[in-house]
Amino acid sequence: MGGDIVLWMLGLLIVLIMLGTHIGLALALCSGIGVWLMMGRFEIALSVLGNTAYEAVRKDIFAVIPLFVLMGDVISRSGAAGDLYRICDRGLRRLPGRLAIATIAGNTIFAAVTGVSIAAAAAFSRIAYPEMKRAGYKQTFSVGVVAGSACLGMLIPPSILLIVWAVLTELSVGALFIAGIVPGILLALLFAGYVIIAAWWRPEIAPAFDAPLVQAGAAERRAEMIGGFGILGLIFLVIGGLWFGMFTPTEAAGFGALGALLIGFLKGMRGRGMLNAIFQAGRTTAPILFLLITAQMYSRLLAMGGAVNYIQGMFMGIGLEPWMVIALMMAIWIVLGMLIDSVSIILLTVPIFAPMAMALGFDPIAFAIFGILVIEAGLLTPPFGILVYTVKGALPDKTVTLGAIFKGATPYFVLILVASLMVLTMPWLATWLPKVML
Repeated sequence: MGGDIVLWMLGLLIVLIMLGTHIGLALALCSGIGVWLMMGRFEIALSVLGNTAYEAVRKDIFAVIPLFVLMGDVISRSGAAGDLYRICDRGLRRLPGRLAIATIAGNTIFAAVTGVSIAAAAAFSRIAYPEMKRAGYKQTFSVGVVAGSACLGMLIPPSILLIVWAVLTELSVGALFIAGIVPGILLALLFAGYVIIAAWWRPEIAPAFDAPLVQAGAAERRAEMIGGFGILGLIFLVIGGLWFGMFTPTEAAGFGALGALLIGFLKGMRGRGMLNAIFQAGRTTAPILFLLITAQMYSRLLAMGGAVNYIQGMFMGIGLEPWMVIALMMAIWIVLGMLIDSVSIILLTVPIFAPMAMALGFDPIAFAIFGILVIEAGLLTPPFGILVYTVKGALPDKTVTLGAIFKGATPYFVLILVASLMVLTMPWLATWLPKVML
């Protein structure tokens, strides 16, 4: 009976999402109706869901989200991302396609202080694309590397997606953060390898030149050092603090936010700029927390109805091999990536997919990194492709079309899926570092 109700509610949830209902409202509505049908009395259902919501928001781990969002927003507004990009450019002058590689390197480092890909996509659309255009880079190649490398923000810690996954599955946030480091660096190397090969094979898409971006004087160099090396120091503070057991994730987020505010102050941010960053962090965080509350209600519905065992029994009953189940999960994630945002995809699927993967014998941490990578790929798929739309909106060159960005991002979409399969088949890529450090 419970399994049938859950399936009906899942069907209703899909219909509501297709009709354009906000994902949080759809989750709350379906959870309420489902629990009501199971319990038989509206008052009991309301009490169950009320307790679920209360337990969801009272966990101190939720403080991590607004603090890391604030850290990334302050760094993004301070101009430190531009400093970092120019430092990377000077350090990579001998490589083919060095401006594109500097974009990847800058995004890799910037990802370690943002937690969201949208901030990186917006920042580097304004910073990197004009420089590549000025150097004669092909338009499709330039916008593709900006959109593709921005995906690193969802994998390299501190990642909001990793935090949401940890909350839903009750995994350690610190373990997931450290698990994302090696796959994140691997993905950045795959991106850089593609750029080097493409620029060597077809020099016209990334013409070689030796001049640095700007002939910086002493004052400009000092400003760059404050921004660029300030970001590196912030990364060491946050990730190093977790790595060496000095901070819990919540404490690391607090110190990271304070460090970002200090860098912003040194870069010239004052009252209005700081307030705008705080308000924007609130605007970003509030919808995520609302979604997490409704996702906890949704998880309670699945648990009460025995949905995971029910759906798992359905898959096993038709004789699917483990790799077929994983392939089906990948297909669902990629299709959902064409329609809705990444946080919503995790909230909808992870309460079902994660227990099934564990039942099939997959390591929960490696599966989490695998899942984040596949969901990341969905950020680049049409028609939704939120990163593509972010790049389009942030680009100063309005002649760039959405089609050109989607086309340029396609190689990065493929490489993300390659990295995800590497983590799935070689789980030690994700599990080795957490085992050593924690």
